[in-house]
Amino acid sequence: MNHWALLLGGSSGLGLATAKKLARHGYHVLIIHRDRRTDMDEIQNSFEEIRANGNQLITLNVDALNPDKRSSTIKDIKLRLPEGHQIKVLVHSVAKGTLKPMYSENESTLVDTDFKMTFEAMALSLYDWTKALVEAKLFAADTRIISFTSEGNTKALPNYSAVSVAKVALEALTRSIALEFAPVGIKANCIQAGITKTKSLAMIPGYEQIKAHALERNPNKRLTTPEDVADAVYLLTTDEAKWITGTVIKVDGGESLM
Repeated sequence: MNHWALLLGGSSGLGLATAKKLARHGYHVLIIHRDRRTDMDEIQNSFEEIRANGNQLITLNVDALNPDKRSSTIKDIKLRLPEGHQIKVLVHSVAKGTLKPMYSENESTLVDTDFKMTFEAMALSLYDWTKALVEAKLFAADTRIISFTSEGNTKALPNYSAVSVAKVALEALTRSIALEFAPVGIKANCIQAGITKTKSLAMIPGYEQIKAHALERNPNKRLTTPEDVADAVYLLTTDEAKWITGTVIKVDGGESLM
């Protein structure tokens, strides 16, 4: 196979599980991540699991949200990909946002820059990377673009408003990408994952209560796993999913039914 999966944020959580899943199905994997040196030993072990599938793996520890870094990274990718190889799948798994209340008498509260930073990281960067990769002619025909949203897209959650705004914007951008990039063969969708035990979840204030509430609501009586979500991503990359685009797909075991 000469197809690659590019993951923006693929060193943990949903992104890493997706990288492993796609590698098992023959994709070469390119991971762009931003991690501290102190975390790299554990991350490298995960990367070795991907390499064990016999596929090529390129990892770049750079700031995917910096415009200059994005430009230089895309040039680097063009040089690194073997001749005739292209990116078939783009997975947006950037989890950088501000988790603060809108109002509090004793805690720091959200300001405009918090909303802007979260929006740019968790929503606008999807468009920035899509456009840049199209212009660089790195996408294969019938490319699939997949991003991750959450139930905060329709429900108000404490300390989550900046992320909620970004997720709604991400879904709107996904629909627009599906429409306006259709002439170059792009299909774009969002996956709305249920509450999933990841590092990102642990950063949300009160996450233990969030987990307990999710278990109570879920008719299948367990939390969503990163592997559940990765399975759905893979399904969206198949030929059988070629007519699915511009939509939000719930992968939560029925959690959002109640």
